Amino acid sequence: MISQDTAVRGQNAYSFDEFVAKREALDWYQDEPFLQKVVKKYTGSAYGEIHKKLLAFSPTVSSRWSTLAAQAARPEVRPYLLHYDAFNHRIDRIVRPAETLELEKGVFGEGLFSSQMPAWEGFVKRLLIHQIGEGGVTCPLTCTHGLIALLEEFPDEDHPELQEILLHTKEGVNGEFAIGAQFMSEIQGGSDLPANVLEAVPDGKNYRLYGNKFFCSVAHADYSVVTAKISGSDKVSTFIVPSWLPGDKAKEKRNNYQINRIKWKMGTAEVPTGEIQYNGALAYPIGPKDKGIAVAVGIVLTLSRLEIGIACAGFMLRAAREAKLYSDFRTVFGKKIKDYPLAASKLKQIENAAERTTAGAFKIYDLFLRLEKPLNPGLKSDRPLEMRKQLFNLRELILLQKICTTKEGVEVLREAISVFAGHGVMEEFSSLPRIFRDVVVNEQWEGPRNLLLTQIYRDLSRVADWYPPAEFVSSVLEGASQETIQSFSVQLEELLQRPVLGEVSDASIEAALDWDAFCSAFFKAYQEVALAEV
Repeated sequence: MISQDTAVRGQNAYSFDEFVAKREALDWYQDEPFLQKVVKKYTGSAYGEIHKKLLAFSPTVSSRWSTLAAQAARPEVRPYLLHYDAFNHRIDRIVRPAETLELEKGVFGEGLFSSQMPAWEGFVKRLLIHQIGEGGVTCPLTCTHGLIALLEEFPDEDHPELQEILLHTKEGVNGEFAIGAQFMSEIQGGSDLPANVLEAVPDGKNYRLYGNKFFCSVAHADYSVVTAKISGSDKVSTFIVPSWLPGDKAKEKRNNYQINRIKWKMGTAEVPTGEIQYNGALAYPIGPKDKGIAVAVGIVLTLSRLEIGIACAGFMLRAAREAKLYSDFRTVFGKKIKDYPLAASKLKQIENAAERTTAGAFKIYDLFLRLEKPLNPGLKSDRPLEMRKQLFNLRELILLQKICTTKEGVEVLREAISVFAGHGVMEEFSSLPRIFRDVVVNEQWEGPRNLLLTQIYRDLSRVADWYPPAEFVSSVLEGASQETIQSFSVQLEELLQRPVLGEVSDASIEAALDWDAFCSAFFKAYQEVALAEV
C-alpha cells in the first residue's frame, strides 16, 4: 500500500528556488568585499562619502535595473524601425521596449557626467551599471561621455548650439538628459577612417552632410559625433549632428537624414545599430578642420576603449559572483560543484581574472585622472618629456586593456557558463550568455584586436628615440620584480627588430604571433602589479 506522504508519481520536487533567492538578494557593491577594498584604496579621504553613496545606489542597479535589462533582452521586444506614420510621413521611429525606456531614464538620470558628480563616484557607478550587460543603455552612456569630452575640449563661441548640446548631455535640461552617439564607420572602411567618403558641404558657418554611415550604434541618440570630408578635401573632419532641429523632435521630423535599417547583431542587441543616409543634415564643425581622425580617435574612441575595459571588469565580477554562488548550491554525484578540484580550479581562475581586471581598470583610471588633459595629446606633444612619457603610458595601457580584457572576458564568461553546465546556456536561467555575446561584440568595437596590436607596435617604434623600450617597460611595470621587468624589456627590444608588420612570410607570421602573445602577457603582468598593490 502506498503511503499518502509519497510524492505524486512522476513529479520531481527539486527546486532552484534557494539559489534564485540568494542571487536576487545579492548587492553588487555591498557583497563584493574586493571591490570595496579597491574603492577604498583609490578614493582616499573621499572614501567615506563615496562608499555611503554607493551603498545607497547599488541595490537599484543590482535588483530593479538588472531585472529590466534581462526583460529588455527578450527577442520579441528588441528594437525595430517604423519608417512611416499613418499619414505617410517618413519618421524612422525606433521602437524600444518600455523596460529599456525606464532603465534609460534611471541610468541617465543619475547625471554620471555632471560637474556635480565626483569622478570616482561616477566611475564605480558605471562599473556597477556595466554588470547588467548592455541593456540598451551602457553603449549610449559611453558614447555620451565621448561627446561631452569633445565639446569640453573644443569650446566654440561661434556655435552657441554646441554649448546648449553640452548642457543638455552633461547637466540635463529640466531633468532630461540627452543621449550622444558616434557615427564614424562606412561600408568601404570600417575602422579605416581615412577611407571615409561622407561629404560635408559648407553652408555658412555650418555644414550639410551627404552620404552614408554603415555602422551607427545608438541610432536613437539625440546628437551624434560624425566624421566626414569637407568638399574638396581629402582629410577627415569632425562634426556634431543633432538628430532633430529645435521643435522637430515632437513632430518626428529628422534632421535631413534617414535610417535605412536596424542591424541584427550577435550581441549588444538591445541598443539599435543602424545604417544612416544623410541628405543635407545640418552639422556643426568641432575641433581643427582636417584633424578629424586625431580628434575622433584621441578623444571619443579613447574614452570608449577605456570604458570597454571598465565594462569587462564588471562582467567578470558578476560572472565570478554568480558562478561561485551556483557552485555552492548545486550538488552533483553526491558533492557540491565547488568541492571538485577541477571545478574549484576554474572558480579560482575566474575570481583571479575578475579581481586582476578590476584592479587594473582602477589603476589605469587613476592615471587618467592624475594627468592633466590626458586626451588627444598625440605622440609629438610639446609637453615636458616626463609628462609625455606618462601620457604615452596611458595611451598604450588603454589600448592594451581594451584588447586584453575583451579577449580574457570571453574566456572568463565561457568558463563561468560551464559551471552551470546545461543551465548555463539557458537564457532565462542566467544573464551570462547575453553578457558573453556582449563581450564578443565589444572585442570588435572601437578597433578590433589586430588593428590595435598594430597601433601599439607602431607607437612603440615611433617613440623609441625619446622613450626607449626598456624604460617604457620599467615605467609601466613599476612594482614588479626586476626579473619580470628585465624579461619583458628584452622581449620588447627584440620584437621591435622583427618583421611584425612586414610582408607575409613564415618569419613575419611567427613574429606577429609572438607580438600578440607578448602584449597579453605584458598587460597581465601590469594587472598583477595592480592587484598586489590592492
